Amino acid sequence: MKRIGLAILCSALATSAFAAPKDCEKLKKEIEVKIQAKAVPMYTLEIITAEEAKQHDSAMIVGSCENGTKRIIYQKNDS
Repeated sequence: MKRIGLAILCSALATSAFAAPKDCEKLKKEIEVKIQAKAVPMYTLEIITAEEAKQHDSAMIVGSCENGTKRIIYQKNDS
């Protein structure tokens, strides 16, 4: 029983060691590809700090990067 618990603990630690902070520009590009695949005509993606994100009521947070210190927000622009 102790071996199973130890194995689970080691797996959890190994997973967190390999989890690197996501680069904001790379994440923004990944999100852009998904939005363009849905043929959204006009939109804005912006990288802002987590504090600034609290002040954007009309924007939707679609990503978090750099260890949660920054957010990527999405706004659909009217034509």
